[in-house]
Amino acid sequence: MTAEIRSRLENFPAALAERQELNAVIADIPPLALAGLDQARRGPLEGRLMAVKDNLNLEGTPTTCASRILAGYISPYTATPVQRLLDAGASIAAKTNLDEFAMGSSTEHSCFGPTRNPHDPELVPGGSSGGSAVAVATGLVDMALGSDTGGSVRQPAAFCGVYGLKPTYGRVSRYGLVAFASSFDQVGVFATTTEDTARVFEVIAGHDPLDSTSAPEPVTTFAYDAERAGQFTVGIAPEYGEGVEPEIQDRLDSLVAFLKGAGLRVKEVSLPHTEYGIAAYYVLTAAEASSNLARFDGVRYGLRQHDRDDLEALYSDTRSAGFGPEVQRRIMLGTYVLSAGYMDKYYTRAQRVRRLIKEDFGHVFGEVDLLLTPTAPTFPFPIGGRVEDPLAMYLGDVFNVPMSLAGVPAMSIPVGSSGNGLPVGLQLSANYFQEETIFQLSRFIEQNYSV
Repeated sequence: MTAEIRSRLENFPAALAERQELNAVIADIPPLALAGLDQARRGPLEGRLMAVKDNLNLEGTPTTCASRILAGYISPYTATPVQRLLDAGASIAAKTNLDEFAMGSSTEHSCFGPTRNPHDPELVPGGSSGGSAVAVATGLVDMALGSDTGGSVRQPAAFCGVYGLKPTYGRVSRYGLVAFASSFDQVGVFATTTEDTARVFEVIAGHDPLDSTSAPEPVTTFAYDAERAGQFTVGIAPEYGEGVEPEIQDRLDSLVAFLKGAGLRVKEVSLPHTEYGIAAYYVLTAAEASSNLARFDGVRYGLRQHDRDDLEALYSDTRSAGFGPEVQRRIMLGTYVLSAGYMDKYYTRAQRVRRLIKEDFGHVFGEVDLLLTPTAPTFPFPIGGRVEDPLAMYLGDVFNVPMSLAGVPAMSIPVGSSGNGLPVGLQLSANYFQEETIFQLSRFIEQNYSV
C-alpha cells in the first residue's frame, strides 16, 4: 500500500466530516478506513479508494440496508464483488446510504435520514444508490459500488453528474448482495470517467459458482478504439421522449447532431411496449420483494420487538416496527399480486409484458449497436417533494426499468449541466454482455463531445 493511499485512508474521517451535511455514508457505522488497511492487495485497483452500498456484505462490519430491522447485524462474510475489489488492491473506506432495502428513487427512505445532492443540498441525489453516487461526485472516494434493480445506479449517476453502469443481468455475482428482487438486482459501478468505470467492472464481473444466476461469459478488457467507436449505429426511440424536460431533450438532440457530424449512423427504432414497463416492473419487483423480505422476522437476526411466546405477534410487531412505510407498501402490494385469484390477473400478465419488452430489445439490437435515451425525464427534485406521491416517484424510472426488465446493460453518462448548474445524464444501452461496446461510445463522447 502506498503512502498516499494510507494517508487518504487515515484522513478519511476528516474528509467525511467536511461533507457531513450530504449524509452519503451510513451514519452509525464507523469509517472502515483503518480496519481495511491490511486487506488490500496489489492489483489493477491498487491505490484507489472505494465505497460500497450498504446492502453489500463486508465481513465484520454492519450491513443495515438503511433499515431498523437489521439493527445490530454484523456481516459474517464478504460479498463476491466486494472481495474482488479487495483482491484487486482497492481500499474500502465506507458503506453508503440508500433507500431502505434499495426500494426508492431518491435516497429519502432511509432510517438514517435522506442523502442530499452535492450540487444543491435541497434536492435529492436520486436513488436508491444515492450515497454511492454522492461519495463519488464529491471526491470522497474514487469509485463506488451500488445496486441497480430498476435504475438505482443510473438515475443517481445522472442526478449527481457521474458515470453509472448497470451490467447485463448475470454479469456480476449477486452473492452477498441483500436481495430486493432477485431476477432484477445487479451490482453496478459509479466513477468519474469511462475508463475507471470499465476497470472496476472488469474486476467485479465474471462467473461465480456461488451465484446460480452468474453467467459464464468471458469479460473483455476495455481498450479504446476511436475508429471502431466512430462506426457504430446508434438507435433513437421516440417512446423515450414523452415528459422529458426541455433542457434534457435539448442535450439529447445536441448529442445526436454531434454523433451524426462525427460520422456515426443514427437510426430511429421502436420499442412499442415501453409504456407498460413501469406497471410490469412494480408488480414483479413487489412480488419478489414480498418473498425475499419474509426472512426478516425477528427470529434469527436483527431487530426483535419482544420475547413473548406468541410467534405471530413477534412477526407482526417486529416487521411493523422494523420496516419503513415504502418497504411495507411494496411488501403489501407484492403479497396482493401473488394471492389466490389475483396472480394470473397481475403477476402472470406482468411476466408476459416482460417477455414482450425483452423481445423489443432483441429486435432493436438486431438493427443498431447501441440505444441512446435520456436517463431520467426530469432533473433532481426537492427533498420531500414526492414522498407523499409514490406514483410520481415511480415514474421517474420510466426510462430505466425497460432495460432492467430485459436484463440488458445500460450506463448513464454525464453530458454537461443545465442553465442552473444541475447535471444532465443520458443513457447508453447495448445488447447482452456488450458492456465493452457501451464503454467505446462513452469514451468517444467523453473525449470529443463538448457542450
